[in-house]
Amino acid sequence: MSLKAGIVGLPNVGKSTLFNAITKKNILAANYPFATIDPNVGVVTVPDSRLTFLEELYVPKNTVPTSFEFTDIAGLVKGASKGEGLGNKFLSHIREVDAIVEVIRCFEDENIIHVSGKVDPIEDIEIINVELILSDLEIIENRLSKIEKKAQTTKDKETIAEYEVLKKCQDSLTKNIPLRQIEFTEDEKLLIKNFNFITAKPIIYVANVNEEDAVLGKNKYTEEVRNFASKENAGVIVMCAKLESELAELEEQDKEAFLKELGIAHSGLDKLIFATYSLLGLETFFTVGKDECRAWTFKKGTNAKKAAGLIHSDIERGFIKAEIMKYNDLEELKDEKKVQEAGKLYLEGKDYIMQDGDIVYFRFNV
Repeated sequence: MSLKAGIVGLPNVGKSTLFNAITKKNILAANYPFATIDPNVGVVTVPDSRLTFLEELYVPKNTVPTSFEFTDIAGLVKGASKGEGLGNKFLSHIREVDAIVEVIRCFEDENIIHVSGKVDPIEDIEIINVELILSDLEIIENRLSKIEKKAQTTKDKETIAEYEVLKKCQDSLTKNIPLRQIEFTEDEKLLIKNFNFITAKPIIYVANVNEEDAVLGKNKYTEEVRNFASKENAGVIVMCAKLESELAELEEQDKEAFLKELGIAHSGLDKLIFATYSLLGLETFFTVGKDECRAWTFKKGTNAKKAAGLIHSDIERGFIKAEIMKYNDLEELKDEKKVQEAGKLYLEGKDYIMQDGDIVYFRFNV
């Protein structure tokens, strides 16, 4: 299941430094705009202590954690929707992601140039939001110009429905309201799905601070970002990208010791990975055995038959039943046989809604 989160922001806010930390890749992180010209993609492992337990219990030949992609996208500038900077190239890349991680500069450093000449996180957010809104509006207006006459002169229900939902989107964006803040019916969601509107994507704001403020967990700028984000029910993660990049170079034991010394409970990266995973409405089920223990990503609300298809289309096609243990039961009893004897091995049909932490064996026949 390929899911992507795109890291965006103005130039020199710490995007590439953050990306370096996430993927432990040494991409160019230069002190000038457009250091990152093509999107850099890195696969991120989702930390999960449950998989560690399963690995210790089964001692498999192979262990595969769940993961998704973070894409570092070139710095946006004012006027991007009109072709300024990398313009449409930036915007086309951002359309391809499932969620947006917007990095906001919340630190002062005279040695690092700010594209606007001053640190003002809300202005930065608004610059990006306006460009994304203008980009979506352009697509809407182009489409409306093609279907407006047909919608008004025929009784074609599909064209009329598309016209009405696009007008609804246009009205929202004209009022500077991103589409993620608008309620759509399931039918409306289907009608606009293929447009891949940027402002409809869920968003997390990363407030990039210096090391001292990362320990405190806030500063005057981060509070401004929190107040702004609360109005659109968006999440905010406060972290120091530079510190996270340094932590990424350490072994796990050394990293934990360093964080403890700083008085930080969890790294900003772990918080961001979990928050992004949650933002996309993702959960995890497991398949286990002597050959492999593996974590699988699925969308909340996925039924057992669809989940089987994540492993292989043949398993979905020939689905019979799903044998399911709950992770907590296996952790407590520490043996599959004891789980079964306790009456906690469940046989479920195709319509069973998968739960986070399910350990599954799919029965199928093709």
